[in-house]
Amino acid sequence: MAERLTLPVRGLHCAACVDKVEGALTRVPGVETAAVNLATERATVAFDPARVDVGALQAAVAAAGYELAPAPAPRGGEAEDRERTGREREQRRLRRRVVVGALLSAPLLVGGMPEIFSWAPAWLRDPWLQLVLATPVQLWVGASFHAGFLRDLRYRSASMSTLVSLGTNAAYLFSVAVTLWPHVFHAAGAMTYYETAAVVITLVVLGRWLELRARGRTSEAIRRLVSLAPRTARVLRAGGEADVPTGEVVVGDLIRVRPGERLPVDGTVVDGASTVDESMLTGESVPVEKAPGAAVSGGTINRTGSFVFRATRVGSETTLARIVALVEEAQGSRAPIQRLADRVAAVFVPIVLVVAALTFAGWWRLGPEPALLFALTNAVAVLVIACPCAMGLATPTAIMVATGRGAEHGVLIRSAAALERLHAVRTIVFDKTGTLTVGRPVVTDVIVAEHGTSESDVLALAAAAEQGSEHSIGEAIVARAKERGVALPAVAEFVTVPGQGVDALAPDGRVLLGNRALMEARGVEIDALVPRASALAAEGKTVVYLAFAGRAFGLVAVADVLKPDAATAVAALRRRGLEVAMLTGDHRATALAIARHAGIERVLAEVPPEAKAREIAALQAGGRGVAMVGDGINDAPALAQADVGIAMGSGTDVAIEAADVTLMRGDVAGVVDAVDLSRRTIRIVKQNLAWAFGYNVVLIPVAAGLLYPVWGITLSPILAGAAMAFSSVSVVTNSLRLKHWRSGDDLREAPAHGR
Repeated sequence: MAERLTLPVRGLHCAACVDKVEGALTRVPGVETAAVNLATERATVAFDPARVDVGALQAAVAAAGYELAPAPAPRGGEAEDRERTGREREQRRLRRRVVVGALLSAPLLVGGMPEIFSWAPAWLRDPWLQLVLATPVQLWVGASFHAGFLRDLRYRSASMSTLVSLGTNAAYLFSVAVTLWPHVFHAAGAMTYYETAAVVITLVVLGRWLELRARGRTSEAIRRLVSLAPRTARVLRAGGEADVPTGEVVVGDLIRVRPGERLPVDGTVVDGASTVDESMLTGESVPVEKAPGAAVSGGTINRTGSFVFRATRVGSETTLARIVALVEEAQGSRAPIQRLADRVAAVFVPIVLVVAALTFAGWWRLGPEPALLFALTNAVAVLVIACPCAMGLATPTAIMVATGRGAEHGVLIRSAAALERLHAVRTIVFDKTGTLTVGRPVVTDVIVAEHGTSESDVLALAAAAEQGSEHSIGEAIVARAKERGVALPAVAEFVTVPGQGVDALAPDGRVLLGNRALMEARGVEIDALVPRASALAAEGKTVVYLAFAGRAFGLVAVADVLKPDAATAVAALRRRGLEVAMLTGDHRATALAIARHAGIERVLAEVPPEAKAREIAALQAGGRGVAMVGDGINDAPALAQADVGIAMGSGTDVAIEAADVTLMRGDVAGVVDAVDLSRRTIRIVKQNLAWAFGYNVVLIPVAAGLLYPVWGITLSPILAGAAMAFSSVSVVTNSLRLKHWRSGDDLREAPAHGR
């Protein structure tokens, strides 16, 4: 069985780096798949542990000139601190180089461009001073580019470092030659280009620093999720209460939580009661009441009372840990739309080298005097402006921000591919029970048969007869009576009549509660109630008759009702141009009644569990992308068959595992959130790719000097460096706009009017 590991990779700078590391990993015998994410700087590798180990993977990556971490980095407080420290250290290193580069490049820029800075003192134009200022920038500030170029040369590959190192070294070494042998070069009109090399390196390092800072913000959602779990837990043990590290909590431990504290692990309340804020996991802002027997999740916040709960899931099995793992997996995955950028990036750098060489050769032969300098300037501009960073960052940064933001709103997306497929879905199919409906029967109607009798009287007698019942209908009647605060009369001689109902004795007479057959068997006249009962049954409701002291007393109708937001969410989906259908194994009359109130026109009813996947396949055969929304075990095949499976988080683990998207809140509005987030993300990705490709398509010809013969326009290497840095930062910044995404306003306009 393949083992799957996600390991940090150091030394990644552009899409070409990603391609080289992936190639190195996939060439290792025993590796099945390898995916490297530039934005997260992580490699996800599936391999046969019997044939290859982590050491072999590290050796392969090292041979390609990069570094693979020795072991998977566990997500926890200590590991997260180490990663953050590493990022901050790298940012400080780049910041120091930017500062040094700027301080040394500024006088070079002023002294090297007298046509612009005519006021500059003559000593700033001294080539020996410029050599002294430029050398630290070239050798120290730009050291990583030159090291990367030598590594690329060794392994016969090319990357961003190749472009920057070749371009700046050409300008720097040419300037050194002019300084050392001025009598040779000045006769040909040559001049130094120290400012070009120094400013380009400084700008590229500045862009990398800004990019690193921006990329750090893309994973803030993961860091926030990880930080939700407290470092310690207050465990009840033989000697009393003891604070222990959360990692040492085991299943079965009793843990006390006080007001304002976060829960360390998942569990079940055994003593006390409180309200718990679960918004960090579900996106639901209203605190949830918790009493003995209620499930609680690690990372949530205890609000009011103190309680004790028994640990049921710890470590990587907690809900929070599973969410973090799912989001990390999604952030590290690759969307199909990224393949275009990958294919281009794989051949991009070699093509740029060829273009730069042709630019140099062409202008050296045909360019204006001094032709050598003109050719060198344009070739350097081509090398500098062609950095493929933006292409490599266009998709993964958007995916990272989107999946993190979705998790904060209770929408867990398993992969980048699922996010992209959801964008293309045109039909949403809902399961009925537990998805559109609350999943349990509730009292919908109480009908009084006699004048002078109230609904409360009917509820009181019906609930009294059902107090000892475990049937779902009886539980619904008792629950409604409790909600209304109805006092129940004492009953005795409670008897269940199989297939018909119940028979009980109240102080003032016998109580019968059941179907029409029970009433007819006991001689109760119910003709006056039959029309109303038939009308309620036509709406998909289950009707029970109530008789007291030998005469009809009333009706109680029970049904599994729509969730409060279902109709609003369905309407919102239809406004987004989506067809909405319902798929259920329930009776057609019941299904049609629910669909009518939800605003759904297409109903597939009386479909057995094994046939649900076939129905989804039939819809797909029409050429429309189909998403299936469900919550039960019987929905798992349909969820897997659909282009995108969406599971309600309130459903079973089997359904969640089979789904591409999980809605932690369990409300229907989450489906709208998922669709909106997908559409917004793909729109951002397309903008990023358009910018990344368009930037190179437009500016590389300009840098090569193609506009010079017509309009006399050329692109300075300094401006090329600034544009290259701006390109990468702009792509990441555009992706960060997803951090401000929120649920659609049309879901908050008015409450739904479902029954």
